[in-house]
Amino acid sequence: MLALHAGRVVSVASLTEELWGATPPRSARTTLQTYVLQLRELIGTALEQTEPDPEMRRTAKSVLATVPGGYLLDSGEGVSDVLEFQRLSGLGYRAMDAGDFPEAARHLREALALWSGPAFADVQVGEQLQMEVKRLEETRLCALDQRIEADLRLGRHRDLLAELTVLTNRYPTHENLYGQFMLALHRSGRRSEALEAYQRMRTNLVRELGLEPSADLQRVQRMILMARPEAALAAAANGTRERLLRSR
Repeated sequence: MLALHAGRVVSVASLTEELWGATPPRSARTTLQTYVLQLRELIGTALEQTEPDPEMRRTAKSVLATVPGGYLLDSGEGVSDVLEFQRLSGLGYRAMDAGDFPEAARHLREALALWSGPAFADVQVGEQLQMEVKRLEETRLCALDQRIEADLRLGRHRDLLAELTVLTNRYPTHENLYGQFMLALHRSGRRSEALEAYQRMRTNLVRELGLEPSADLQRVQRMILMARPEAALAAAANGTRERLLRSR
């Protein structure tokens, strides 16, 4: 919680709720203070290792400060993976908007390389962090979607086939990924498999959500049948970017 909200005050109430939920023990405040002391000890050790001169070194209390109502983690000039991901993916989105697909692919690939697995995979999360896990996963999927779109625009369809095979199995109702998979298959001379992928996606949607594929995906299917999928996928990609812009 403190690292995720570095530079901002995290209230005692928020930390207590994250650690113990709606029914904290009577000793919650004292236990929280103990946890903060333990964190400061770890921070102090890290500061000693990075800055040997005591006169130049920050104190653990200045890094993890007690402020009215809660605590504040002051990362100084440090950058968290979350902030760096947001910076790089933002550069990638802007490059996509400008039609600079090589730069978009590069920035988005660098952003995604910061992920080594699910967010907070080694942390026991409470209700608040669970919401953050979902939010971060959605931002990762958006960046992944746009990186694949940039690679498709650069003609890397064959390179994407293995990755998209895995992704469409992992996210069986993700229409953008299926649309990209269909286009990559079609461009690779595998038109029948592209149409089979559409039918598989439709089956997944109907079975799991009771929905038909979106108009964009149906348009991709029709264009593949007519051997003209590019226009449909370009329209779908433009719609995705517009949604991303509205969400920023």
